[in-house]
Amino acid sequence: MKTSNYNIRLDPDIKAKAENTFAVYGLTLSDAINVFLHKSILEYGFPFDLREPKPTAELLRAMEETEQIAKEYADGTRKAEPLTNARDMIMEILSEEGGDDV
Repeated sequence: MKTSNYNIRLDPDIKAKAENTFAVYGLTLSDAINVFLHKSILEYGFPFDLREPKPTAELLRAMEETEQIAKEYADGTRKAEPLTNARDMIMEILSEEGGDDV
């Protein structure tokens, strides 16, 4: 099979992460790029969705709760109590979640 060279610039961290990801499948980065190009040809475009992922209802609730807590700290209706050790921190988290097991 004949080959053609094509040079691309990559962020070194992204390159290393991609190489590690594809190595799990026994592929080099070059192999993975070829798979991507073949699949793109078969799909007549990108073989995946390019939209930002839609946040789940759970994530939206967590974001709203975080905003509410931040407002309460900002306006002084919620005060932070200093915690002196990790056990106190864990107990505080569990009490907010309604659990009592440690």
